[in-house]
Amino acid sequence: MENNIHEDCGVAMIRLLKPLSYFQEKYGTWMYALNKMYLMMEKQHNRGQEGAGIASVKLNIQPGTEYMFRERAEGKNAVTEIFANIHKQYKDYTPEQLADVNFAEDNLPFAGQLYMGHLRYSTTGKSGLSYVHPFLRRNNWRAKNLSMCGNFNMTNINEIFDIVTKQGQYPRKYSDTYLLLELMGHRLDREVERNFVIAKQQGLEKFDITHYIEDHVEMKNMLQTTMQHFDGGYVICGITGSGEWFSMRDPWGIRPAFYYKSDEFVALASERPVLQTTFDLQCEDIQELKPGQSIIVNKAGECSLHQIIPQKGDAACSFERIYFSRGSDRDIYKERKKLGEQLTERVLKSVDYDFNHTVLSFIPNTAEVAFYGLFQGFKAWLNARKVEQIKALGHQPTEEELLEIFNQAVRSEKVAWKDIKLRTFITEGNSRNDLASHVYDISYECITPHEDNLVIIDDSIVRGTTLKESILRILDRLHPKKIVIVSSAPQIRYPDYYGIDMPRLEEFCVFRATIELIKERNMESLLAEVYAACKKELEKPKGAELTNAVCKIYDPFTVEEINAKIVEMLRPEGMTTPVELVYQSIEGLHKAIPHHKGDWYFTGKFPTDGGMRLVNKAFVSYYEHVYFDK
Repeated sequence: MENNIHEDCGVAMIRLLKPLSYFQEKYGTWMYALNKMYLMMEKQHNRGQEGAGIASVKLNIQPGTEYMFRERAEGKNAVTEIFANIHKQYKDYTPEQLADVNFAEDNLPFAGQLYMGHLRYSTTGKSGLSYVHPFLRRNNWRAKNLSMCGNFNMTNINEIFDIVTKQGQYPRKYSDTYLLLELMGHRLDREVERNFVIAKQQGLEKFDITHYIEDHVEMKNMLQTTMQHFDGGYVICGITGSGEWFSMRDPWGIRPAFYYKSDEFVALASERPVLQTTFDLQCEDIQELKPGQSIIVNKAGECSLHQIIPQKGDAACSFERIYFSRGSDRDIYKERKKLGEQLTERVLKSVDYDFNHTVLSFIPNTAEVAFYGLFQGFKAWLNARKVEQIKALGHQPTEEELLEIFNQAVRSEKVAWKDIKLRTFITEGNSRNDLASHVYDISYECITPHEDNLVIIDDSIVRGTTLKESILRILDRLHPKKIVIVSSAPQIRYPDYYGIDMPRLEEFCVFRATIELIKERNMESLLAEVYAACKKELEKPKGAELTNAVCKIYDPFTVEEINAKIVEMLRPEGMTTPVELVYQSIEGLHKAIPHHKGDWYFTGKFPTDGGMRLVNKAFVSYYEHVYFDK
C-alpha cells in the first residue's frame, strides 16, 4: 500500500563474444545486443522509474574515432526515451547502410560489443540528470576510460571520502556513486601504469605499449584494491574503453545479481526472470553471482569468476522476495504464495472462523500472489471442514446434504481499484488530503453491508499513510462488519541502508505506535536509556562489535499491542468499522523464504557495521530533534 517506497535500482549488461557480423548473419541484425538491452531494461522497469541510462564500447576502432557512448534520461519513460534517442542518430542513414555491419562498426554510435544499462531510484533524494547512471570517467588512454553503474547504497561514505582525499584527490561531489567512481578510477589508473612499467621494461614502444597494457589489465586487481573499503549492499558494474567488462556483488550477498554465459555472449541482470524472458532460458541455465564474487570478461572475450572479497555473511535481502523483485520468478512466486498461505489460521481467527461472511481481496497488485496463497489456505481449511461435516452426518448422505456441504465456498472479490495519481501541483494541505482519499476506488455492493467481514492482504505496511488517507476511508464506504488488514511481511521497524529508499525511524507506523505506547505508560525513561546506549555504540572504534540499541524500545510490547495502537493512530476520524491488523511472523518469514536471511527491516539485525552505526545514529537524531530542539 506504500506507493512512495522506491525499489532498489536495476542493472543490465551484455558482452558479445562473437563479432557483430556473426549476429548479422545468424539473427539478421547487428543490433542483437542493443535490442536485448532494451528488453532487459524494460523487464526491470519496476526497479527504477526516476531515470535510466546506457553505455556502450566499440572494440578495434582507429584513433580519432569515438568508441565509448552513453545516453541517459530522466522520468518514468526514460528507457523508451534513451533508446529512441539512440535510433534517432540512425535516421539519416539508408537502409542499406544500417544493414551493413562494417559500415555500422565504423560509423554508427552504440554499434559495439559491450553494453551496460541502469534503472535508477534515488536513495538520497537527489535528482537531476547528473545523478543518473552510468557515470563516466574519461581519459585519452582507452584502458583508463571507465563507465560505472550499480544497485547500491554505501554506509561508510565519510570513511571513503577520507581515503580519497588522503590520496591527494579533491572530490567534487560527496556521494557514494561519485566517490566509488573516483576511487575505482584511481585504482584502474594504477593498474594501467603497472602494465606500462612492465611494457617499458620489455623494450616495447608506442602502440605496442598500448596493446600490451590493454591485453594485460587485470580488473580483479582494481576491484580488490577498491571494494575492500566499502560497507553496504551493492552490485557494481563497469566497462572500460579498452573492452573490460565486469560486475561484482557485495560480500554479504545483500543485493542480487544473476548471469548467463553462452558461446555467443555473457549477460547479467538484477533479476533471473529478466534473463529467462529476454533470452528464452530455463531457471537452471542461469547462475547467481555469489557474495563477494565478480564476473569479468577481458578484452579478448575470456570470461572468468573471481572471489574478490571473502564472503562475510549470508544476508540476501528478504524484502527483494516479498516486494521488490518481479513475482514471475519461479521461486519468488512460490515464496509469496507461501507467505499468504501461512496467515490462514490467524486470519480465520480474526473473523471468528465465519468464512461464510468473509470476503478476501488484495491491495496493491504486488500483493496478488500472496492473496492467492491466502485464498488457497482458506480453501484447504474449508475442504478439511467439509470432510468433517460429511463424517459427522453418521449416515449415507443424500444429494441435498452433499450439495449443501459442497456449495460452501471461499469468497473473494476485486474490492479496490487504483484510480488516479495525486498530482504534485496541488500544494494546499486540505486539497491534497481530499485527493489522496480518492487514489483508490471500490467495487460497490460487492459485499453485504454490516454482515460481511472484509479481509485485505498487502505485501507490507511501512508508513501507514495510504491506509489512513485512502484505503480505510474508501473501504469503510462498503460498511463491512469488520476490516482485517493483513501484511504478508512482518512489522517493519527499521530503515534500510543498503539501496532501498525507506523512511527515517519516525516515519514508520510501527515505530510511532511504539513511541505512543511508551508515552502512555510513562516509560519515557526508556527512550533516554536507549539514546544513551545508541551514543555509546557510536563511540566504539572501527572494528568493534556493534549492536542495535534501538531494539530495546520494542521489548516491553507484544506485536498485538503495537498493532492495536497502529489501528488507533491510522483510523480516519469518524470511522466506526472495527479494524484489525494481522502481520506475518518472523518465523513465518523464514519458513517461506529460507534462503534469503536478510531480515534487518524486521529484526534490526543489520549485517554490516555501517548498518548498525546508521540505525543507532537514526535514533540519536530522532531523540535529539524531539527532546533537544524544542
